[in-house]
Order: sequence, then structure tokens, then C-alpha cells
Amino acid sequence: MHGVLLTVAYDGEKFSGWAAQAGEERTVQGVLAHAIASMDPSASAPRGVSRTDAGVHAEAQMVAFDASPRAHAIEMRGWVLGLCAALPDDVAVRAARQVPAGFDPRVASRGKRYRYRVLLDQVRDPLWRSRAWRVGYPLDLEKMSRECARIVGTHDFRAFRSARDERTNTERTLTRVAIETEARDAAGPRVIGIVVEGSAFMHNMVRIIAGTLVDVARGKLEEGATSRAIASGARADLGETAPAHGLTLEHVELSGIDGGESWPR
Repeated sequence: MHGVLLTVAYDGEKFSGWAAQAGEERTVQGVLAHAIASMDPSASAPRGVSRTDAGVHAEAQMVAFDASPRAHAIEMRGWVLGLCAALPDDVAVRAARQVPAGFDPRVASRGKRYRYRVLLDQVRDPLWRSRAWRVGYPLDLEKMSRECARIVGTHDFRAFRSARDERTNTERTLTRVAIETEARDAAGPRVIGIVVEGSAFMHNMVRIIAGTLVDVARGKLEEGATSRAIASGARADLGETAPAHGLTLEHVELSGIDGGESWPR
């Protein structure tokens, strides 16, 4: 057997997250597994690098599976085009690469970049309803940027996770946290992106960062809230958990994927 590594994009609005679940829940992993089985019934289950939640989007979810010997004649171009033909409109395979059998993107991950989009508008905009969190009050973007700088580096981020996350190792390294203006109008920035890059993340970590930055920028929390939470380890020192639909998994850095056939090249 050999492995196939896919770059998968999806609109998370109508999915109950990445991971397959019992019952009738629609998941990205489940839809993708069905498409893979239509081309290779003996292929392994797809292994994703990130267990994105319901409503969260991805531009580059990295997914590996092991193809059976009977499917060795399928080239990487064939996997991309064949899977896209079998997938619904809200999921697409953007690229494929041959990797060793058993390749696990989660183990090979060296860093991820997430982008959380905020729409600054007093009136709802249907074109952004599923891609950005609409905030109808003024935000001090300079305050927000100063707060970003406080969480860059290696810290114990135990306060920055949901109650569902019970991992004992809560030290993480964030290499970049920044505010980028993505769209403007006559009044100034209209869509901003909160860009968070790091080696690994805990459950809801980026959404808690985004919600806290917004609460600091609107004056609901005092500056330094993130530093206080790092010191105390208390979730109560942080702001709200931002809605899922503003979050996109944008890029994943993987090791051990050099060489092998790929398409597009």
C-alpha cells in the first residue's frame, strides 16, 4: 500500500465538524471517506490534521489515507479530479501527493495558521454571514494589536481552551498573532483578519483568542487580559468564545512530504 496526502478545502456551514460521528450527523471526514471508497473500496479511513468544529472552514485541511494495491494505477491527478467529481459542492480536493503508507498529518504537523475574520458593520451583510463574525460596535484596533503581542511566544495556555479539552500538557508556542485589514470602505477597515500561527492548538483556543481580542478592543475587558489569564490559568479572565463561522484553517506546515508524485505540481 502507499499513502495519498490530500489538501482539502471546505465551507463548514453545513457540517458538524471534521470528525465522523455516530448517527446522521454530516461531517467532512464522513463525506470524504464516502468519496474515497467510491474510487477505492479497500482504502483506509481518511486521517485529518485538525478536528475542526461545526461551522469552521478550511482552505488547507491536510488529509491522508492509504490506497489499496488495486488503486496503485490511479495517478495523483486522477485522485484530485475523481474525488472532486464525487464530493458535494461545499468540499473540494485542491491537491494530492504520494506519501508513505501510514503517513499521519497530525504527527507530521510543524505548525498551523488560522485566520479569524471579523466584519465591522452595524447592519448585517448576507455575503459575509457564514464567513465572518459581525461586530456592530467600534473596535480600537491599536488596543487589539497591542494585546496580540502579549500572547506571542511559549506560554501555558491552559486558560485558552474549552471545558471539553482535558489535556494535561497545555504549553503551546504562538509564533505570530496579528491583525490584518482585508477590506475597507469610506469609514475605514470593514473586514479584519485575526491571524494566529503556532505549533499546536487546544480546543477552541483560536476562537477564545479572537473573542478576547474583540472584548479588549471594545473596552469590555481591560488591556492585559491575556497576560493575566496566562498567569492565573483562569478561563474567567478571558473574553467570550467567538462564533465558529468566522474561523478558517488556512495553512499547515508538514514535515516528511518531500519527493513523490504530486498534482498540481
